[in-house]
Formats: sequence, C-alpha cells, structure tokens
Amino acid sequence: MVPDVDGLITFLYYENLDKAAKFYEEIMGFELTTDQGWSKIFKVAENAYVGCVDGNVGYHKPSEDKPVMLTVVVDDPDAWYEHFIENNVDTLNKPHDDEELNLRIFLLKDPEGYVIEIQKFY
Repeated sequence: MVPDVDGLITFLYYENLDKAAKFYEEIMGFELTTDQGWSKIFKVAENAYVGCVDGNVGYHKPSEDKPVMLTVVVDDPDAWYEHFIENNVDTLNKPHDDEELNLRIFLLKDPEGYVIEIQKFY
C-alpha cells in the first residue's frame, strides 16, 4: 500500500524573486502561506501550492529555458483572461476550445517566462 500524500508544491526558480512573488500574489491572487525569505510558497487550491525560490539560494538555478508549465484549472477561463487584460498582463493567446483535449484554454507567461496554462475541463 502506498502512503497518503497531503499536498503538492511545485517550485520555480527566479532571478528576481520579489517580482515573481508580487505577480503570484497580486495578479494571480494566490495566498502567501509561507515566507522563508528566499522562498515564498503560495496556496493555489486545497493542498496545491507553487513555491517561488531565489535562484541564487535554491537547489536549482534559473535558466533561460523554462521546461515547466504551471496549469491552473479554473471554472471560467474567459473571466481570467479579462482579469489579465485589465491588469496589463500579456497573454500568448486568447481563450479557445480544444475539442481534442476536451477543454477551454489559454496561455500566458509569468515575469521570468514560465508558461502558465489556464484551463477548464468540459
């Protein structure tokens, strides 16, 4: 039998931690739950978190290549799109239906280039 899992934290590494933290708290609306100075952990949903880490201190170093995509599952992607537009956040595309994957989706990048996928499953 596999032991229980209590939650998940995805850590992302930044050159400018303050700018990233401001984005996730003020633009994304995620609650800062733990501030360790060089690492800031934000609650995304019940038992799901994203951690922003100062790349000069953390386990990994920031790089130009961002092979991680943060997917945020929401009820209304169009409302999120409007929220980003109102807050002058550029998106990579507009909300659209992907019939093959059975979802509505759009993409944007955080301040250092990590892709954030906003989606709703049908």
